[in-house]
Amino acid sequence: MATSSVQGELRIGWAQADITPPRPCLVAGQFHVRISEEVLDPVTATALALASGGEHAVLVSCDLVAIPDGLRDAVRARLGGGGDGPDPMKVVISATHTHTGPEVRGPGQSPGTLATAAGVELEAMGAAEYQPMVADRIADAVRRAWAARAASGLAFGMGWAVVGRNRRWVDVSGRARMYGRTDTPLFSHIEGYEDHSLGLAATVDTAGRLTGLVVNVPCSAQVSEHAFAVSADYWHETRQELRRRFGGDLFVLGQCSAAGDQSPHLIYDRRAAERMLDLKGRTARQDIARRIADAVEEVLPFIAATADRAPVLAHHAETIALPASALTQADADAAVAEAEKDRLRYEDEMRKLRADPSLKDRPRWYQAPSGFYRRMKWQQAVAERFQRQEEQASVPAELHVVRAGDLAVATNPFEYYLDFGTYIKARSPAVQTLLVQLAGAGSYCPSRRSLAGGGYGSLPASNPVGPEGGRQLAERTVEVLLRLWSQP
Repeated sequence: MATSSVQGELRIGWAQADITPPRPCLVAGQFHVRISEEVLDPVTATALALASGGEHAVLVSCDLVAIPDGLRDAVRARLGGGGDGPDPMKVVISATHTHTGPEVRGPGQSPGTLATAAGVELEAMGAAEYQPMVADRIADAVRRAWAARAASGLAFGMGWAVVGRNRRWVDVSGRARMYGRTDTPLFSHIEGYEDHSLGLAATVDTAGRLTGLVVNVPCSAQVSEHAFAVSADYWHETRQELRRRFGGDLFVLGQCSAAGDQSPHLIYDRRAAERMLDLKGRTARQDIARRIADAVEEVLPFIAATADRAPVLAHHAETIALPASALTQADADAAVAEAEKDRLRYEDEMRKLRADPSLKDRPRWYQAPSGFYRRMKWQQAVAERFQRQEEQASVPAELHVVRAGDLAVATNPFEYYLDFGTYIKARSPAVQTLLVQLAGAGSYCPSRRSLAGGGYGSLPASNPVGPEGGRQLAERTVEVLLRLWSQP
């Protein structure tokens, strides 16, 4: 897509849509299937439209685990082209990666992620039924945000809030793993870096009243990741706390920065952290919300007077072909062996169900068979990729870079390891750069050092795109940023 920079009156519009499923649904985020048994809090889609002259961008954040291509394309199809609406290709949809969001990934829409089939028959709303509904509601939010555009100002700043931590550790032999017990003599060190920065963009109307916040943190929404429930995770409490402090009608758009190896979970000092939560009388989600809101409250007074009402606005979008991870025969053979183990376990579970159908009367009876089935499919996909890697040597990745004055927003479709995010921020010519991962279907994109240690997130089954592709995407992002900042 050709890129042009314009400078003129900035017009901003906001909208929010409720995307909570109307009945029990499949919940995304684990190997085993979960069916929602309650709605802890609503899941939402929040849209922010930025326009100046003939240039524009619409940023949408959803309380979902990922944005598969099928959902992205369905939203854009509903928006159409021409007329008074935004260019569908300039609508960028990202996920907060909540592990208690409705399953939205259909078969084949998220390569390298967990298979979405269950292996058992279930009565629940699945991706095929949910995806059209959520596409309608996201498209409606985009239209309403576009229609609500009015003269506004945009301010930005950076604060600090401890939300995400590196979730991978290395033992004395050099083997890495995600999570697991670290109270062992085998423990050596935490694998990589952590980023506790909080990126903030604030919109104000012509009277200087705060209308909305973009809050960018390098952490997925996984505090409640094992719940059999629908929830926005810590973003729900964060929105509540920000609205309590700054106004009940405030729009809050949450973004997950590069954080493929980060999560809100501690892998050491857990007992001390749990004790402090008890002493404070807070949940982990409430504590994160307080930290985020405290950082926002500290930053806002210093940036309030800097709101730019006529910033340079540019939006670059392209789809690039990244090299697929190279697989060996040994990778394929190891995956087939693991898949066979899970096949036997799955078939054993199914034999038990056929022999005693009353087992299905037990709560969550489907966990074990669905978990083995999905692991089997996950490993089988490695062998399938190995067979076709000569014909499919690349993986498409959509990239967006938006310039709004001295602020940059750059997206990627992956669970993008922090090393890549650090590289982009270090090289960016912008005063401040907001990275947004999972503006796409997902799958881990691991750093070179993490691949050496292996472990979940850095295995052949996890990585259709590896460190080479991740670096290529980072370098291309920097090239676009440098070009946008070099234009007069």
